[in-house]
Amino acid sequence: MTAVAETLFEGKEKQEVCEKIKQIPISASSATKKSETLTQDVVAQLDGAIQKAPCVGLAVDESTDVCDNAQLLVYVRFYYAEQKAFYEDLLGITPLQTSTTGEDIYLAIMEMLAKRGIEPSKVISITTDGAPAMIGREKGAVTRMKKDNPDLLTYHCIIHQSVLCASLSDEHAEVMTSVMKMINFLRASSSYQHRMLREFLKEVDANADDLLLHNNVRWLSKGRVLARFWAIRREVASFLAELKHHKATQFSTCLENEKQMDNVAFLVDITSHLNELNLRLQGKDNSICELMTAVRAFQRKLEMFKDLQEDCVHFPAVQEQVQGQRDVSSFVVFIDKLIANFSNRFDSFSIGQQLTMFIQNPFLITDVRSFSKEATQHFKWVNARDLQMELVDLQANLAMNELSARTDPSSFWLQMVPETAFSRLKKVALYILTMFGSTTTVRQRSPQ
Repeated sequence: MTAVAETLFEGKEKQEVCEKIKQIPISASSATKKSETLTQDVVAQLDGAIQKAPCVGLAVDESTDVCDNAQLLVYVRFYYAEQKAFYEDLLGITPLQTSTTGEDIYLAIMEMLAKRGIEPSKVISITTDGAPAMIGREKGAVTRMKKDNPDLLTYHCIIHQSVLCASLSDEHAEVMTSVMKMINFLRASSSYQHRMLREFLKEVDANADDLLLHNNVRWLSKGRVLARFWAIRREVASFLAELKHHKATQFSTCLENEKQMDNVAFLVDITSHLNELNLRLQGKDNSICELMTAVRAFQRKLEMFKDLQEDCVHFPAVQEQVQGQRDVSSFVVFIDKLIANFSNRFDSFSIGQQLTMFIQNPFLITDVRSFSKEATQHFKWVNARDLQMELVDLQANLAMNELSARTDPSSFWLQMVPETAFSRLKKVALYILTMFGSTTTVRQRSPQ
């Protein structure tokens, strides 16, 4: 219509008519077509960039929406050569109509890859949340994919509530449940009671003016809820004592039980440590090397935490509550279970310390042969001799050493290391950095 107006009218009249035409709202069908065209263009650009990438990493997670519909979310991470940067984007969402078995998930992933023109052999790694349907030894989706691609690197790295719950004894689980019920009773059972609680906490000048509610979807909330409760537990006990309700009496009895409060103190401290780890793993664009560095450090910390009989410095709530007067052996058993849980999740992960060091600071590698051996184990196309020669040349380059000290690992390998001189080293780095650092990308963006 604008083109017609420009032909029929002249001067000021043409300008006014064209402005009026532009103000006419487009129809719903036209808006839909425009949105579809834009979407198709974005998808085409994404597909083109993925197909040009030398390899891709996948992050896979099953999510259930508010209507209990199971959906499979798959995110892709790849190197975009034109931008000299890594990109993470949604590859697709597929509804799982009936069952959510490993075979269903495998077929859904393969169909999604085929639809987007991605060869399965191009997938170098897949990150999952560790659910049995994902990692089952016989029929898990990952097991099926490894049969198609034996060199596929797989890991389940998200640290969610199941890690904690798997380590809880019946006694600890009961205490955790009691505290959550107490908080829900005080906050959610009555608006009037909640207002009275907040007013009471202000009057006694408590460390906080309210309790936090626990959210089952966001597992980090449990640790925060416990920490807030612990900070004002004495004020909560006083408030419960004033309430004339049979549940308040039951909860007051719980707060007077030293053994139960010892367990609460321990749960406050251990969830605080787990939350700290989780926050380190939730940074955007975390590399797999940053993930493994954080996890390995935490595994060493757990070994240190076991010495509770002698030193509670890392468990301030336990130190305040127990004061060296009661047995803490059950807490040591809990930590042992947590250590075993982490070992099951991460000890089998194949990216070793040599490759981790190579990404973070290649100038610290002292055993060149050990590094090349680890690289050839994971990447069959690597020539050990050529890789060793390039690493020695890189380490002798003082300018590269200085650049490495001033830039983050990803920028160093993508932008600073010249392709012509260190093509093999750069390719190894590119493959490792393509792997997802966690599945929190999926968790943060999955529909609830």
